[in-house]
Amino acid sequence: MRCGSGWMLTLFIVAAAPALAPAQQRYEVQVERDLVYGKGGDTELKLDLAMPKNGKGPFPALVCIHGGAWLRGSRQDLDKTIETLAGRGYVAVTVSYRLAPAAKFPAQIEDCKAAVRWLRANAGKYKINPDRIGALGYSAGAHLACLLGTTDKSDGLEGSGGNAEQSSRVQAVVSFFGPTDLTRQDWSKEVEENILVPFLGAPFAAKPELYKRASPITYVTRDDPPMLFFHGTEDKLVRPQQSQWLAEKLQAAGVSARVVLVEGEGHGWAGEKLLKSLEEMLAFFDERLKK
Repeated sequence: MRCGSGWMLTLFIVAAAPALAPAQQRYEVQVERDLVYGKGGDTELKLDLAMPKNGKGPFPALVCIHGGAWLRGSRQDLDKTIETLAGRGYVAVTVSYRLAPAAKFPAQIEDCKAAVRWLRANAGKYKINPDRIGALGYSAGAHLACLLGTTDKSDGLEGSGGNAEQSSRVQAVVSFFGPTDLTRQDWSKEVEENILVPFLGAPFAAKPELYKRASPITYVTRDDPPMLFFHGTEDKLVRPQQSQWLAEKLQAAGVSARVVLVEGEGHGWAGEKLLKSLEEMLAFFDERLKK
């Protein structure tokens, strides 16, 4: 199962940027790579940044978070994605974060929060509107994007990656087939043993509170940002209910949240369905971060 799902996720990410028509690019793009945005323990954390070369700004920013079950993947998976987003008027970054099993939760979300704080600290240099920052992610990266959306400083997940004076809150989130409630135990034994235990350090039966702490749904409050979820109806790795549960809790709290179910698709999709999803994502970010 993991091999097939991993193949679909890779297909989705590789197809994502080219699926957006080049004719819709409105800006020339400038790219800077290997920018150090903080430290995770003794590890230097790096990101790649793409921004509109022309135009005065300030522009909204998007933090793009790769998938890979918190165990693998790299920021380079989303290189074309950030270039495409920059052409549409965003300062977009793809971030590296510490991977399991060498780094256990909450290292991954601490690193993503450090990236958001770095963007605010460097807003002037990169023509960023610090009040308009969004996050998007795929699979495990979507889980981290949702945590960015639902948590704040009081939740104890900030870490010590740098720029502590800045806020790590984001103003909009898009999740592509990400897990949101790790306490539901809607996983196979294989997924728990090979993915969740390396990520969290223990099985659910041993530390249920740890699984709750790692779940975005735990932190929902009425001041959370609007969120948009995409999920394949036939996703067997991360069930579509994972998106629905978080959306329903956000809605109950008075937060704008919507789930787009992609009929017949699993853990990633391609073709016209992908194009439609990405255009809907951009329309959402344009509405929430540009207007």
